[in-house]
Amino acid sequence: MDEEAPGRKDPGGAYGTPQKYDPTFKGPIYDRGCTDVVCCVLLVVAIVAYVAVGIVAWTHGDPRKVIYPTDSRGQFCGQQGTANEDKPFLFYFDIVKCASPLVLLELQCPTTQICVSRCPDRFLTYLGAHAAGSASALRYYQQFCVPGFADLHKAPLEALRDRECPAMLIPSTPLARRCFPALRAQQGVLMVGNQTTYDDGRGARRNVTELLEGAKKANVVLEARQLAMKIFEDYTVSWYWIIIGLVIAMVVSFVFIVLLRYLAGIMVWVMIVMVILVLAYGIFHCYMEYDKLKGEAGSDISLKDLGFQTDLRVYLHLRQTWLAFMIILCVVEVLVVLLLIFLRKRILIAIALIKEASRAVGHIMMSLLFPLCTFFLLCLCIAYWASTAVFLSTSNEAVYKVFNESACQFSGQTCNPETFNTSNVTKACPDAQCLFAFYGGETAYHKYLIVFQFYNVFMFFWLANFVIALGQVTLAGAFASYYWAFKKPDDIPAFPLFSSFGRALRYHTGSLAFGSLILAIVQVIRVTLEYLDHRLKAAENRFAKFLLGCLKCCFWCLEKFIKFLNRNAYIMIAVYGTNFCTSARNAFFLLMRNIIRVAVLDKVTDFLFFLGKLLIVGSVGILAFFFFTHRIKLVQDTAPSLNYYWVPILTVIVGSYLIAHGFFSVYGMCVDTLFLCFCEDLERNDGSPERPYYMSPELSEILLKGSPEPSKGAESHG
Repeated sequence: MDEEAPGRKDPGGAYGTPQKYDPTFKGPIYDRGCTDVVCCVLLVVAIVAYVAVGIVAWTHGDPRKVIYPTDSRGQFCGQQGTANEDKPFLFYFDIVKCASPLVLLELQCPTTQICVSRCPDRFLTYLGAHAAGSASALRYYQQFCVPGFADLHKAPLEALRDRECPAMLIPSTPLARRCFPALRAQQGVLMVGNQTTYDDGRGARRNVTELLEGAKKANVVLEARQLAMKIFEDYTVSWYWIIIGLVIAMVVSFVFIVLLRYLAGIMVWVMIVMVILVLAYGIFHCYMEYDKLKGEAGSDISLKDLGFQTDLRVYLHLRQTWLAFMIILCVVEVLVVLLLIFLRKRILIAIALIKEASRAVGHIMMSLLFPLCTFFLLCLCIAYWASTAVFLSTSNEAVYKVFNESACQFSGQTCNPETFNTSNVTKACPDAQCLFAFYGGETAYHKYLIVFQFYNVFMFFWLANFVIALGQVTLAGAFASYYWAFKKPDDIPAFPLFSSFGRALRYHTGSLAFGSLILAIVQVIRVTLEYLDHRLKAAENRFAKFLLGCLKCCFWCLEKFIKFLNRNAYIMIAVYGTNFCTSARNAFFLLMRNIIRVAVLDKVTDFLFFLGKLLIVGSVGILAFFFFTHRIKLVQDTAPSLNYYWVPILTVIVGSYLIAHGFFSVYGMCVDTLFLCFCEDLERNDGSPERPYYMSPELSEILLKGSPEPSKGAESHG
């Protein structure tokens, strides 16, 4: 009897040679050996080096540099166990000097800065406090002088000359642990403490607007922190509601998957109809908001004229915003409807494949919880990478530079605060000061910091891809055990998920490391190209920008192709136990020999799963939007007051997508594994009694519809 089944001829060798019938093949090979050992050793060495980099970073780094403000001596304000433990706020001697352009160049105000326990709450000058002769006023003033200043009877002009005390105090409020003038506007007039002018401590009256300019420049580095603080505040008052939203998304996803197990056909059509209805409601809501704003003052301002605003609620008062939302949703709605019309016949076939996947998942229910293991390992990778990056970026030493108000040849040069007063700089530039500028260093360790940071990023990508690959090959091995069980479910081995996980770690760590290494290299190149693109934004070289854009596009396509190839290679590794290159080649040629089925069947199921994720995310997102914008009357008073209500909404939407993706990824891997096994089954067997198909009767009825009867084909070749 001919070993090649009818209708399965090798297409001229262009896509490899189909598998020949092997009477000993009974599905996933359990007696296998280690593969790609060199890559396994390389991964272990790289992890050991990564741990060494982390230890070095943790030894030299100090995350307090990010958390606490730093005074002119490089000391942290509010740090536990130091002299500044009870002084959490940074005080500027003369904040008006922060209006200097040096702030934008050096990111530091050219004025003395000290740590204080509280910000000033009154107007007071040093000359005025001395003239009044009030001991309480002088003691109050003393807390805003440099540490160690105790001579309250020192001549005021000498204390001001030596910069030991500020010339004036102004009512201030803490912002991001820094004391800023308590400015407020009353009927359009800028005031501080009910005054529009203030005494500068040198006998002159100055306008409050000068304080505003100084505060603005001093705040140039803090605007992002201020935004972050508001976002953090929103999280502190809404975190439990966010968790409730994510729990709802988890419950909906789980119920959806369970219903898909028993009512696959009905659930798919319900999902399709619900997606269309959700998009239609979105279009209707956008139109109603667009129409409601008609005639309102300021609603016709264009998005271009408005520019970027941190408070996104401003955009919701513009008609153009809702018009843009409506157009986007209309385009998505039309695309979805057109795809459904053209793919209506293929959807029926995809539903059959999803039903088979549902049966496989039903027999291996633990697979639904396995993404939690992958998620936990990914969290470990992210936590190690983030902590190492923070410690590396804060492992520099304090650098001091010369700051001055007038022209000085030594301006901007590094200096030593301990010997600065006896140096030639103070003789040439009497008003110069040696102030803390930033953290840096000139040692060999500091010179190689950029290399350590690059290695940190590279290892993050490699380990993250390895964890994902481990999850994929584990699920593939478990579902392949289901497919190649001739009598389902009797022939399914015990604990298929744990057995597959053990085989992957014991035999194929090297292969997984190889595949994830290739992907990590491409991803690092993409990150590098994005960095270069960011640096070249201000450049005028159009050819360089065009070349960079082409490279970014090519590597994006390459990354997508490698992810697709790796995924199918891992399935072949799980089934046959071959090395990565052999598995990738066999998977690629097998897919090429079944390219029509791949394009029509596999991708249609991916589209249906995407609609499922879209339905869950859209439903939970709409619920979060109405809740956090106080539009649900039943819980209107329960919803928290927020600075930016988009913060919890986006968090819920992103979290819901990740949760839904976690559940659907199991189904996606199951479908891909069953599909690849189906293609392999077609090439190995012909459906005859001697070479029966391993696919279930329900699957063969749909996928082989229109093909020659297997038994007849076998008889013709008998």
